[in-house]
Amino acid sequence: MDKSWMHADRRSKAYELGVEGFLNFALQNLGNTTEIRCPCVKCGNIRLFGVGIIREHLYFNGIDQSYKIWRWHGEPWEWTTNASRNVEEDEQSRFSYVSEELGMDDNDFANIGSDPYEFANVIGDGDEPLYPGCSKYTKLSALVKLYNLKAKHGMSDVCFTELLILQGEFLPEGNTLPSSMYEAKKTLSASGMSYEKIHACSNDCILYRKEFENATNCPTCGISRWKETKDGFLKEGVVAKVVWYFPPIPRFKRMFQSHKTAKSLTWHAARKSVDGYMSHPTDSPSWKLVDEKWPDFGNEPRNLRLALSSDGFNPHSSLSSRYSCWPVMLVTYNLPPWLCMKRKFMMLTILISGPKQPGNDIDVYLEPLIDDLKSLWDGIRGVYDAHIGEYFTLRAALLWTINDFPAYGNLSGCVVKGYKACPICGDDTPSHRLKNGHKICYIGHRKWLPINHPYRRQRAVFNGKPEYGMPPEPLTGEEVLHMVEDINYIWGSKNGGSVGENDGDRVCWKKKSKFFDLEYWKYLPVRHALDVMHIEKNVCDSIIGTLLEIPGKNKDGIAARLDLLNMGVKIDLQPEYGERRTRLPPGPWNLSRAEKRAVCNSFYGMKVPEGYSSNIKNLVSL
Repeated sequence: MDKSWMHADRRSKAYELGVEGFLNFALQNLGNTTEIRCPCVKCGNIRLFGVGIIREHLYFNGIDQSYKIWRWHGEPWEWTTNASRNVEEDEQSRFSYVSEELGMDDNDFANIGSDPYEFANVIGDGDEPLYPGCSKYTKLSALVKLYNLKAKHGMSDVCFTELLILQGEFLPEGNTLPSSMYEAKKTLSASGMSYEKIHACSNDCILYRKEFENATNCPTCGISRWKETKDGFLKEGVVAKVVWYFPPIPRFKRMFQSHKTAKSLTWHAARKSVDGYMSHPTDSPSWKLVDEKWPDFGNEPRNLRLALSSDGFNPHSSLSSRYSCWPVMLVTYNLPPWLCMKRKFMMLTILISGPKQPGNDIDVYLEPLIDDLKSLWDGIRGVYDAHIGEYFTLRAALLWTINDFPAYGNLSGCVVKGYKACPICGDDTPSHRLKNGHKICYIGHRKWLPINHPYRRQRAVFNGKPEYGMPPEPLTGEEVLHMVEDINYIWGSKNGGSVGENDGDRVCWKKKSKFFDLEYWKYLPVRHALDVMHIEKNVCDSIIGTLLEIPGKNKDGIAARLDLLNMGVKIDLQPEYGERRTRLPPGPWNLSRAEKRAVCNSFYGMKVPEGYSSNIKNLVSL
């Protein structure tokens, strides 16, 4: 069938004949119907109209040129060359998972078919006005605002239904607001943003899934699955701990069903500025290694490269410090730099509830995500690319994790405190415990300087010794895997941790990281990265607090001076004991009052780009 008219001028005779031929073709194949899908640029096969209105749309808006196979107008599915029969089966599963947060079951999706544009049909409510003539709210936006109100104030389903009915009476006639909680749930859950509530052991031993799905007690610690009252009675059916899992695969599919987003996901392959500097993760050794070692993965620009990040936060703000909730986020690096860190593209995949942090047992909660990452590495068939207009097999690889230093240790299995806290130096970490400060300091940092750097030869300003050592080589992933392969770590906060004959020889490693279950993980040159923001913030706090002698922030005190004396460094700065008080001689870092005022004035007049930091001026008192 000739479809060249789709690219012709809309004022030409060829386009006019093509439109009439298309409409006749649709009517013949769809049978007796009064409305068919409109394939114009604005409607995109989402809305249904009569033939006359569709003819007008095709002349005024033009036909969607990416609509190459007229599937919605009767063209047989077997004619496509970009998809196989199993695509339809894969797409049927897109709405098969249960929307537990809305209380839906599988029967609620009985009317949703295998249409790859079904998601767009549901989101079409976002273009439908709340009532005729309304330009401020759509059906979807109004419903989302009302549902957020319900969740914020703990409104019951019955109360929410009555609110919808009352709100519908206030609105003009012909409004599209749902009149019941059931209709509202159906609209919101069909958008695919569901999650799974997975029961977990209170001691972080296991997740009640797979072989433990029907268990009522933890096989490791024996504690009950159900919540226990203060009197010691179990509340059957009330789970003690829950982890929320948001599957990322359906959301990756949604990203490719947007023309604009699907195009942005291949931005990295078309970027022009390759100047030898690392300006995007595509310039990193990890990205290049994946492309070289697995060329079939690297040759498809739509395959995703991901980063993972996790940290604890207190949802109760500063009211309590005894609760720690841990979100696990995914970031997609295929997007341009100005998009990949936008809020809409940062995916929450796991939410680990408190009250205590998971610590080293965070791997237990990562199991469902690791399973999905394995599936993404093998390939997800039947993903529709709206930009190109074809189906393809989507694959994805996790390049690294980004965390602060304590979370770095939890995810990598490396010790991050104590005498051997350096992940690079390991057993050779140059550490020294301060006698008076009761802290461990690490003073071998000069070995990373060039061999002829003048700081290597300076004694008095450092620890009184020159530095001739060479920096150690970081361990490869395969070397790390060989070291931790035999560590038998028992999950759970009340269990024994690692057990094994040679564990005493591996004091730098606590466990085998769950990420090693990924086939490619051991080959990556950088597997875990540090969030520089935390380090910069802590170092800046210490420097500013010491220079301005801020109480509680000043690192220069009697204990620090005595430790310098014990190390034989800066003897002239030792404390001078008097009858009433102890005096600390001023050091080269101590500022005069005029110098402190100059520093404060510089902060007071500082102006930074919007969103770069808080208003520093409000934090300075002159």
